Amino acid sequence: MCRMNVVRSPIAEAVARRLLPKTIYVASAGVRRGEPDPFVDAVLREDGLAAPQRRAQTLDDLEDDYFDLIVTLAPEAHHAALELTRSLAVEVEYWPTPDPTTATGTRDQILSAYRDVRDRLKARIAARFGA
Repeated sequence: MCRMNVVRSPIAEAVARRLLPKTIYVASAGVRRGEPDPFVDAVLREDGLAAPQRRAQTLDDLEDDYFDLIVTLAPEAHHAALELTRSLAVEVEYWPTPDPTTATGTRDQILSAYRDVRDRLKARIAARFGA
């Protein structure tokens, strides 16, 4: 879960779907909806992955789903997840992840920031879930 479900959480979802067993349900959401980011598609394609083929989702879109774990990637998402789960038996983990949309410079420099997020998430998911 991230702020707008268009950069960090879709990258995490795509990586998790690749690394984790198919029996594990994975979905991503944001506090708010955002617009698709072409840099996300580019860095996922480099790794043989594809972004989720749907519009950005919010927590409300997933309200009826049950999760054992919510991983938050941004402070705003973490606060929203804690509020949502106050009365639920759901574990919430905060994995602070930089926002690559703040990167400036050449196209390669910007892509480098997105690759860094992809690679950090891949390492974190593999470490956390033994993937």
